Amino acid sequence: MESAEIRRRWLSFYEERGHTVVPSASLIADDPTLLLVPAGMVPFKPYFLGEVKAPWARATSVQKCVRTPDIEEVGKTTRHGTFFQMCGNFSFGDYFKEGAITYAWELLTTPQDKGGYGLDPERLWITVYLDDDEAETIWRDKIGVPSERIQRLGKKDNYWSMGVPGPCGPCSEINYDRGPEFGVEGGPAVNDERYVEIWNLVFMQYERGEGISKDDFEILGELPSKNIDTGLGLERLAMILQGVQNMYEIDTSMAVIKKATELTGVEYGAAHGSDVSLRVVTDHMRTSVMLIGDGVSPGNEGRGYVLRRIMRRAIRNMRLLGATGPVVKDLIDVVIGMMGQQYPDLVTDRQRIETVALAEEAAFLKTLKAGTNILDTAITDTKSSGGTVLAGDKAFLLHDTWGFPIDLTLEMAAEQGLSVDEDGFRRLMKEQRDKAKADARAKKSGHADLGAYRQIADAAGETDFVGYDGTEAESTIVGILVDGVSSPAATEGDEVEIVLDRTPFYAEGGGQIGDTGRIRVDSGAVIEIRDCQKPVPGVYVHKGVVQVGEATVGAKAQATIDVRRRKAIARAHSATHLTHQALRDALGPTAAQAGSENQPGRFRFDFGSPSAVPTAVMTDVEQQINEVLARDLDVQAEVMSIDEAKKQGAIAEFGEKYGERVRVVAIGDFSKELCGGTHVHNTAQLGLVKLLGESSIGSGVRRIEALVGVDAYNFLAREHTVVAQLQELVKGRPEELPEKVSAMLGKLKDAEKEIEKFRAEKVLQAAAGLVESAQDVNGVALVTGQVPDGTGADDLRKLVLDVRGRIQGGRAAVVALFTVVGGKPLTVIATNEAARERGLKAGDLVRGAAKTLGGGGGGKPDVAQGGGQNPAAVGEAIDAVQRLVAETAK
Repeated sequence: MESAEIRRRWLSFYEERGHTVVPSASLIADDPTLLLVPAGMVPFKPYFLGEVKAPWARATSVQKCVRTPDIEEVGKTTRHGTFFQMCGNFSFGDYFKEGAITYAWELLTTPQDKGGYGLDPERLWITVYLDDDEAETIWRDKIGVPSERIQRLGKKDNYWSMGVPGPCGPCSEINYDRGPEFGVEGGPAVNDERYVEIWNLVFMQYERGEGISKDDFEILGELPSKNIDTGLGLERLAMILQGVQNMYEIDTSMAVIKKATELTGVEYGAAHGSDVSLRVVTDHMRTSVMLIGDGVSPGNEGRGYVLRRIMRRAIRNMRLLGATGPVVKDLIDVVIGMMGQQYPDLVTDRQRIETVALAEEAAFLKTLKAGTNILDTAITDTKSSGGTVLAGDKAFLLHDTWGFPIDLTLEMAAEQGLSVDEDGFRRLMKEQRDKAKADARAKKSGHADLGAYRQIADAAGETDFVGYDGTEAESTIVGILVDGVSSPAATEGDEVEIVLDRTPFYAEGGGQIGDTGRIRVDSGAVIEIRDCQKPVPGVYVHKGVVQVGEATVGAKAQATIDVRRRKAIARAHSATHLTHQALRDALGPTAAQAGSENQPGRFRFDFGSPSAVPTAVMTDVEQQINEVLARDLDVQAEVMSIDEAKKQGAIAEFGEKYGERVRVVAIGDFSKELCGGTHVHNTAQLGLVKLLGESSIGSGVRRIEALVGVDAYNFLAREHTVVAQLQELVKGRPEELPEKVSAMLGKLKDAEKEIEKFRAEKVLQAAAGLVESAQDVNGVALVTGQVPDGTGADDLRKLVLDVRGRIQGGRAAVVALFTVVGGKPLTVIATNEAARERGLKAGDLVRGAAKTLGGGGGGKPDVAQGGGQNPAAVGEAIDAVQRLVAETAK
């Protein structure tokens, strides 16, 4: 049975039994405590936590998931993979244990010709929590599973919680016996390689308190409403139904393995090492495609770093397998071909996905080259000092800074006869991971602070936003927070957070900053509002300070926004939409929005592009935007279903979470986007848009900054003044300025070259005199001295090498010259071959001299450079070089 059919049967089965089919959420988690969605229940977390009431009693989904903690184990076992699909069914206060167990057994064991998965009931083993007698009774007495195939396990294996205070409960897992060829018998308690877990049923019936570990926390009591959260691993079930050894060999993965073998000439199954590499490539390329498809771009932090690391591991393993050129495009084509049936957006978004991935591949191939050079230097230094082990911190630096895989470091070091301090490397990696885990634990408690907002929402309901059609509203204060704590009142001078039953204030979201304004209470109190946020869905929190009087919960109030500021923000937001469409017209669909910020009179817009946008294209984009303004296009907003919006061609921002009903903003026939922000009514209201320029903010992501309306006019007015001043200085018309300024700069550059040539000639003239000053130190011709201050490093190096070349007769020679540049001493030292045969190495001499100068340095045995902080110590540094030469050349 193909993976797509497994997915179809799952959703169909539960939909027929009253479950609402919920589309997979983006892999970009809508949760500040998570980078990526690691489990099928994550999109439902607000409902389980009670932050929001679930809109359905029953739901089902097939959720895209990414987990990376065990990335080093990928390919080595049948269980570890970074991307997987979690089939889930959920009950919110509806059916409980008996319903969940009955559904699971029915779907798994119903014959395939009757719509089930057709698993042999005799090969299914069950685990339940230690004291969950109810679950065991259902499995044994209602379902008919023999007692000998039901095992009880402890909290570590069969108890679930989110890791923080909140819902929790016992689990029951369904495991499939793959047969004696996979190990000893005895059930999942004995051998989880043979008895593979395929489905986990979580019975959320308790509330947990604080704890110190996954299986050490206090149970506070029963939940008022019991919920069900189950998860079946689609890839694991496919492995069983397709009769393959591991999840890397299922239909959606095996096609990638075959393409990798075609590209490298390495057969799958020929050797364990190459098999592991092929599995890594398969898993990581699937993950990369899914992440890029959901809007993640490679970067050096957060989810961008996760993607970068995964992609680079895949590319590196292809090179280990023998690939010498680019391979990513071929692999991506296969992944999209296999996964596109389940996720059609991959097919329509193919061009953008390929553009991002190919740019990262090209960047990494350059990194591999640079990292190899750095590793070569580290190996040379280690061997020259007599060492046989490359330091762990060197390997960690290569891995952490350059993305250089440790296996590559080990291999290349071994080729040079060196081992690597793996313990030191692992220690530094562990320190980095421990720090990341500590940060994650600290973030996990973040939702606890939202309790006060949830209480207000539970008592008063969601805030009614009326700001699309008005700028003020009659309201009632339904909540007041002072210093983050609910309070019945707030008095003059208090920093407060006010929750109203209805508001015209826009809460920050979708790139648009929150409104400011005032709330006037009927009692006479006045609250100056400085920001508006939505800490939990549906609750608008107005942040500000009580200027006059006392505000109380339940009081009537008049909420009024700063209209002038709102209009300026609306102009910026509409200009952002125009910029997005104009960029897509110029660059294609790969110029997808990657973020934005709309402020009064200005905006920034981030978009995907593998390289800088040419100036001519930016000019054309700006011209098109302003031509649209002159067309007086109406701006209209309409709420519709997400499917209808897609049919109409509305653009959605990657990573954004949308409900079944969405708001679509259309600017005439030019632009149509999903957007919850505020906008102008007609493009003529924008006046003018001026793009200030674009720049890189990360791999494959560019940023445009721009001005709108009066701010754009003021900018152009200032530029006009500058142009007028330049006209006066160069005595030319505006159109002549580029040519005249270019000519002036050319003359200046020519003059600088002449000066540099004269200075170099003057420095080199001193070479003959320096050769004559050479001292004989134990048979070594030693030239030392201080040249005029201000001599640059390049000139000093040329002089040192020139002097060394003038010493004839096969004599051993050392040249050590010093200068002072910008108040800091600088030295360059060179040795010839005869000197190096006597043990005189330039790098060693420089380090000795630089230490005296209060600094450091290094280089190769034939020439090296160093510096320091103390220019007064140059004489002592010369003496130090003389002593080192005398001691070494005995």
